[in-house]
Amino acid sequence: MSKKITKRILRIGLIGASLASLFFVPWILVWAWILPLPDTVQEQLNEGIDHGFDGMIVYVDEAGKPPASYAAGWHDRKKKIPAYPGALFKIASITKLYVAVAATKLIKDGRLSLDKTLSEYFPELADRIENSDKITLRMMLQHRSGIPNFVDHPDFWTKPPETRQETLNYALYLPADFKPGEDYGYSNTNYMLIEDLIDKVVGYPNQQYIKEEILIPLGLKNTFGSLSEVNIDDVMSGYYVGSDKDYKTENIGLMIATAEDVGIFLRALNDGSVFDEGEQEIYSSVYVYNHTGLIVGYQSIAEYHQDIDTVIVQFNNTANFNGYDWNLAEIIYGRIVKIVRNKRS
Repeated sequence: MSKKITKRILRIGLIGASLASLFFVPWILVWAWILPLPDTVQEQLNEGIDHGFDGMIVYVDEAGKPPASYAAGWHDRKKKIPAYPGALFKIASITKLYVAVAATKLIKDGRLSLDKTLSEYFPELADRIENSDKITLRMMLQHRSGIPNFVDHPDFWTKPPETRQETLNYALYLPADFKPGEDYGYSNTNYMLIEDLIDKVVGYPNQQYIKEEILIPLGLKNTFGSLSEVNIDDVMSGYYVGSDKDYKTENIGLMIATAEDVGIFLRALNDGSVFDEGEQEIYSSVYVYNHTGLIVGYQSIAEYHQDIDTVIVQFNNTANFNGYDWNLAEIIYGRIVKIVRNKRS
């Protein structure tokens, strides 16, 4: 076969592959990406609702300017209640930031040790978690323990746990993901155990400790550790694509807050004002300063952007673990950052 014919066949093959790949492109993401950038955050939120989200909330804290809050879509679509900025929201894994700060304070006080092992802190789990005698608190905070993530258990989504112990059981007796300290693997089990450890050390619920040491000093009156502490009507409804169910009444033990409260906390975390002397150095060695959150019905992004000295928090109450909702939320968030950045230039 001549080189000319071979090149032609290869060219046809590449064109065919390109056309085939276009067939599988998630066009909603392409469309969200290429649309002209709106002039305002509110317009971008309205656009997000057009993309399929039921409701969205955004909080923007630019240094030197009064904070601004925005909302679009539904707070409760069944009751036809419009979204509003002051609604409470399940912040999911953003909770880990608060837990990490709480652990840092206990480490600085000498009540916890970064180098003490899981088996020392929880001897009752020594034979139930692989490598428990080698996993340190430092590794758990850094997601370098190798402890399996309970949400990865094959039965987690088909037979959701109803209690904290049932949740933990999904990670027990499973083989380690890797040897302690030799890799990184994000695991909710790490922080569930750290919460239990704080309970054990202080002698009362970790959420009470977080309230006393973080929330009250920062003046955060709209952050809570449980649905039992709030008026359920104040909580933004949460939806899963393809289901009519409202997931806001399901209490899964994660924190609930307004976008403003999360923004104030994130500012304090990044400027160091949440810490007492000597704590920030410890925290910086073990955890991050921004976070996202994802549970059924709720997606959240909370980040500090150093180049523009701005905190931006985004909530949206529609989730689909098998679709493109998370990618779409990230695109919208990125566009909001661009809008804010453009206005500063």
